[in-house]
Amino acid sequence: MDDNTSVLEKISGAFPFLRGADAEIKKQITEHAIVMRIPKGKFVFLEGDECKQLALVLSGTVRVYKPAESGREITLYRLGKGESCILTASCIFSHGQFPAIAIIEEDVEAALVPATIFRNWINRYEIWRDYIFNLLSKRLSDILATVEEVTFRRMDMRIAEYLLKLAHTHKDGINITHQDIAMELGTSREVVSRILKHFESESIISLGRGTIAITDLNGLSKKAEQVN
Repeated sequence: MDDNTSVLEKISGAFPFLRGADAEIKKQITEHAIVMRIPKGKFVFLEGDECKQLALVLSGTVRVYKPAESGREITLYRLGKGESCILTASCIFSHGQFPAIAIIEEDVEAALVPATIFRNWINRYEIWRDYIFNLLSKRLSDILATVEEVTFRRMDMRIAEYLLKLAHTHKDGINITHQDIAMELGTSREVVSRILKHFESESIISLGRGTIAITDLNGLSKKAEQVN
């Protein structure tokens, strides 16, 4: 198997809509896409950066978030296998600057496509236009849901729901700091600590140094739903 075939198989494996693409589109991919590994903790974009390429994520996780002058942060969305960043695409189309921060959360393998090439693909190929419109629809829904939560839902409900989500993959306790939760949900560490201590006083969770153990899953569920 030559390198071009390997690259094409990796990309079409993560992006199934490309499996049925015609020969010309596949040729374009093998000529212009470069597969790279990006380690955890590396910044992909900082706020104000020029978007010189679009990343098609083949594995790993990227967190896209917006910081405030106060130092607080809020997660806009995450990217995983078979996804790409609509803010990057928008930045490429508008020749603008990246409006948030993107950081590697888990080691990423991605296919990088130069901005000029990707603009050309959008102009020439319906399959890529459809992909971008579908991506826009999904991410817009994600961001609107985030805005709704921040604006209308109480923080204790949001923290309870976030802990429930983590509990599904952390059966033996959740390794997370109060600051991590604050950055995820767009609030301050002090607010998170106060709410967690209240949960602990009701024997719903047990707090340790950098860890949270859920002791009453049903009680935490009621907090997320505000069922008394």
